[in-house]
Amino acid sequence: MRWTTLIVAAAAGAAQAVTTAGPPRGPQAAAPPVRVVLETATGVIEMDVDVGRAPVTGPNFLRYVDAGLYDGGVFHRAVRPDTQVRDDVPIQVIQGRMRRGPGRGQGPRPFEPIALERTSVTGLAHLDGTVSMARSAPDSATHEFFICIGDQPELDFGGRRNADGQGFAAFGRVVRGMDVVRAIQAAPVRPRTETLDPVMPIVRASRTGRGQPPFQKASGDAILLTFVRDRGEFEAPRRP
Repeated sequence: MRWTTLIVAAAAGAAQAVTTAGPPRGPQAAAPPVRVVLETATGVIEMDVDVGRAPVTGPNFLRYVDAGLYDGGVFHRAVRPDTQVRDDVPIQVIQGRMRRGPGRGQGPRPFEPIALERTSVTGLAHLDGTVSMARSAPDSATHEFFICIGDQPELDFGGRRNADGQGFAAFGRVVRGMDVVRAIQAAPVRPRTETLDPVMPIVRASRTGRGQPPFQKASGDAILLTFVRDRGEFEAPRRP
């Protein structure tokens, strides 16, 4: 009888430990997405940032939003069949970045690069409307991001668009405004390039979701609304 009592008590304690262990952590944690609104010169784009499945890339994007660094930024690149500079692995995306100053070395500097969250880990594929981070080498992404037009499986882990086969870090999806995305993609570019001419201004980026922000917007942060032609001379290009 004593052994039976001990076994039952141990089982009850184990059950209590399981029920009080708390929610799961990591990429599969059930964190709600954060809604972000991009106000552009063409229209409004709303996206959900998946901080649950992309716990590094999602908060990284949000810190640029919260710091106001996309205010005065631009969409500067439109990749479509008639603008592709490489046709071995075609894709269709538009690419945006934070604001820059009027000259070399001027304006705000990006935050430190983040670790690459591969789609094989997050489970987020590059589908129509997926928002993802541009990069050069793995672990080099900072502020440049892109939006997919149509499904783009070659940007996933194991895809051929980047020679290293590691893919790009998807972290969200457009929930409203794909018509605006397609309008930006269809805008004029410089001859024989993917560079929009003129670039498409991002007037403001802000979050509308609830929850404690991981980064606080700096007080008195000025919004620069002077748009300059993007020649890519201020930092090494990061792109899909």
